Amino acid sequence: MLIEAVKLTVSLAIILLGAEVFTNSVEWLGRKLKLGEGAVGSVFAAVGTALPETLVPLIAIFSSGPGSAGHDVGIGAILGAPFMLATLAMLVTGLTAIIKRRNNEPLNINTGVIKRDMRFFMVVYAVAILATFLPGFTLKAIVAGALVFAYIFYAYKTIRSSMGQGGREENPAPLYLWRRSADPYLAVVLVQLAAGLGIIITGAFIFVGAVQVVAMVLGVPVLILSLIITPIATELPEKFNSIIWMSRGKDTLALGNITGAMVFQSSIIPALGIILTEWKLEPIGLISAVLAMGAIIFQYTGVAGKHGLRPLHLVVGALFYAVFIVAVIVI
Repeated sequence: MLIEAVKLTVSLAIILLGAEVFTNSVEWLGRKLKLGEGAVGSVFAAVGTALPETLVPLIAIFSSGPGSAGHDVGIGAILGAPFMLATLAMLVTGLTAIIKRRNNEPLNINTGVIKRDMRFFMVVYAVAILATFLPGFTLKAIVAGALVFAYIFYAYKTIRSSMGQGGREENPAPLYLWRRSADPYLAVVLVQLAAGLGIIITGAFIFVGAVQVVAMVLGVPVLILSLIITPIATELPEKFNSIIWMSRGKDTLALGNITGAMVFQSSIIPALGIILTEWKLEPIGLISAVLAMGAIIFQYTGVAGKHGLRPLHLVVGALFYAVFIVAVIVI
């Protein structure tokens, strides 16, 4: 247990380092491609930092047979990722804003970008969850294809709407691998981007392995492990990136990093789950999906409302998470 505790601490430091390197390079990537914060946060950063939690369910599914515990871990991780993003990731981002600014003033976000992310999430995630009630593989496969198409359409719309907007934001901090230049080469930016992503993935895998050992020692059931512990570990990149951006006043990047990852996690990843498993969701999994949807609907009211999205809208995600924990205990 002591060794695993040390691994947890070290892996957190590794993920934090990777997140700092990654956010610095992805901002420069957006600047070099002349893209606005919408594409940078909701597509490039979101997909990049979503890789750890994408790999975990795939490894769990491919390393085990149908109906096995591995498939349960995979499905749990798929459902747990959007839930953690909608609740805990939003919570820590909102708390960062409150602590840094010492107020509950509306966030300075591009409402068009964030509303688009949230609307896409609510539609595609509802479709993915409802697919569990479809009879036969053929209908489910059609839904999986529709989810993939929906994400491609979303990414296209987001990138297209951000083209030519890269000069509107303030200059990013100097690129860590090329600090001597105010305009680093694109190749150097891509090298640092890959390095940051590699550091994040390495830290996430160390964290997941250590958490699983601790959970086994404590006797945590597989379903609870897959729905709660694994997603918490693999969602750390989004949390750290968003904390960094929110603390620097880059609200659209901070929130778009989370909402963009939610779109990816509710479309591409469930599509893989639908194709590779029987996609029969247990009651506790359905509860997590409903609560994730409820949290985002509440936050959407803030984005779409005339008073704007405030940090406390995000902090309320903790209540939805608390309801889930109660449901886990009761069920």
